[in-house]
Order: sequence, then C-alpha cells, then structure tokens
Amino acid sequence: MTARSRSAASGRAGGIAARLIIAMALVIIAGGITALLIAALVGPVFFHHHLIEVENSPGTTFEHAEAAFISASTLTLAIALGASALTSLAVSLILARRIGASLGTMSTAAAQVAAGRFQARVARPRVGAEFDELADAFNDMATRLDRDEDLRRRLMADVAHELRTPVTTISATVDALEDGVQQLDPQTVEVLRTQASRLTRLAADLAAVTRAETGALHLDRQPMTPQEVLEVAAESARDRYTAAGVELVVEASTHLPEVWVDADRFGQVLANLLDNALRHTPTGGRVGLGASRHGDGVRLVVADTGEGIDGVHLPHVFERFYRVDTARDRDHGGSGIGLSITRALVHAHGGTITAHSAGVGTGTRFVIDLPAAATVADLPTADLQ
Repeated sequence: MTARSRSAASGRAGGIAARLIIAMALVIIAGGITALLIAALVGPVFFHHHLIEVENSPGTTFEHAEAAFISASTLTLAIALGASALTSLAVSLILARRIGASLGTMSTAAAQVAAGRFQARVARPRVGAEFDELADAFNDMATRLDRDEDLRRRLMADVAHELRTPVTTISATVDALEDGVQQLDPQTVEVLRTQASRLTRLAADLAAVTRAETGALHLDRQPMTPQEVLEVAAESARDRYTAAGVELVVEASTHLPEVWVDADRFGQVLANLLDNALRHTPTGGRVGLGASRHGDGVRLVVADTGEGIDGVHLPHVFERFYRVDTARDRDHGGSGIGLSITRALVHAHGGTITAHSAGVGTGTRFVIDLPAAATVADLPTADLQ
C-alpha cells in the first residue's frame, strides 16, 4: 500500500461519516445499557411492588402479573428512550457546534482571501478527516495565492524595470534626433536597433516561459542519444566560444540510454546554459558538457570555470529576473529570464535542473536529470505534451 493510499485509508477511518456512525452507535448503546439496567435493577422491584399493591384487588393472579409486567416494561422503555434522546441531543449539539464553528471559520477566511488578504489561514478543526483535509487544502491554496501574488508584484516591477532602460534610450535618442542634437548616423541606428532587439527578446522570452510553465507548449519528441544532444548544442555554440577564447569540450559516457526530447526545445535549454556560461567565464576559461547514467535515467552537466555563484543566491537563480549582484548583472546582457525558460523547458521534458557552485570564483555546474526514452515512451500521449 502506497503512502497516499494509507493516508486515504486513514482519512476514511477518521472521517465525518465514521464519526456520525460512532455517534449513532453511542445513542443505541446508551439506550441499550439504560434499558438493561432498568430491567435488571428497577423492573423487578417495581414489578414486586405492583403485585403487593394489587393482591387485595379484584382479578386473577395472571391479570395482576400481566398488569405489573406491562407497567414495568413501559417504565423501562420510557427511561431507555429518554436516555437515548438525551444522548442523541448531546452528541448532535457537540457535532453541530464543532462543524458550525469550523465552517464559520472557513467562511471568514475565504472572504478574506476573496478580498485579497492571502495571509488568512484556518486551523484543523479535528471534526473529521474531510474537514482537516479541507483546512489543509485551503491553507495550501492561500499560501500559493500569496506566493503567486508576491511573484506577480515582483514580476510587474521587474518587467517595468527591464522596459525602462531600452524605452528611455529610444525615447531620448528620438528626442535628440527631433531637436537636431543628434544625427541619424550608423551609430545612432545601431543604438536604436539594439534597444529594439532587447525589447523584442524580452517579449519573446516572457511568452516562452509563460507557455512552458502553463503547459501550453507542444513538444515534438523523438529519441536521441545524450552524446548527440550535447554535440549538436556544442556545435551551435562553437563559433561564439572560439571568438571569446573560451574552451568548449564534450565528455559523455558511452552506452547511455536514449532520452526522449524535442530537439529544438532541448537545444534551447542547452543554448541558454551555454550562453550563460560564456557570459560569466573569462577568456582562457573552460566550459564542459557531460553526460552520464543517473539511476534509470541520464544526467547532463554544463560546468564552467567562471565567476561562480554565492551559496545565498543558488536557490533563486531560476527565478524570473533574479540577478546575482556582480556575477549576474545587466551588463552581461540577456533578458534576465533565460534560466527561468530553461527550468520550465526541462520540467516540460519530465526532468529536473539544479545549480551548484562552491562560491564566487569557483565556477558553476548546472545539472539536468532526464528520464530514459524507454521510460517516457510508456507514458500516455497526454503526459508527453
């Protein structure tokens, strides 16, 4: 039995339905015990007393006995029903108050979330597993909404910041041209073209990461060897590395299982990582592409001997527009969301990506773990999109 099935079984065992059944059982037991006690302790005394009272009355002994039995039984049944009713009322009041309080708390918290106060949380009411799961789900939802709202605010601020520089540059250049302060020479055209390209790249990158993160990205997968994947990426970047004076090497283990990838999209993953490595590796440095077996899948590594990343920043390098002070500043170029696109595309392929660095000046390693093609090919088509 899996952990999830055990949790579900535990939830059913402690659910509201089970508690209601227990409550009904308590009512029945209370009535039964009361009837038993009355029948065993009070009934005989009442029966005997009734016989003594009617022994001088007219009628046969059988008639007196029958009347005494009926009276004793009626008293016993009345007391038992009364005890059952009181028990039922007490149990109902307790459950109603606890369920009502839980729903009232949930309603208040939901109203706060609807009003935009995503910090609202609810405690587990302990009424039943369903209510506890509802409270946990509500808290998870509120936490995610709070995080998404924070990300939205930061994203808007970052987009505004990213847009400000090229827009300001273009606006200032146009004003200078209109005032005759500056001439439309090749240098001015290059400035305008560069800033326009920066805006275009930002828009394209935002669209790409949004499609990947929302699952709207179609992947045309095919089996490829890890060696082939790395060689294609290295060949595409070879000229840029040669021009920058940075060595680019491919070191892949042999006899690795194939991976099921979209050649273009995964080429974009490695291109982003190689561009990132090139921007932060000085002339004379080295960038290595590696592939090895990892469990049932394949591990791809892009490692450089460049600036490295402080450990404080490692958990955030895949966030949109996150920049590491000196090592990842805007002077290096890029839209600031290349690594976000990379992570989204890796996740779309069913893999994971992590960043590792021993600190500033020690280089950086990006590690991608992908499932083998044989494993992915067994999944339904819907899971491959």
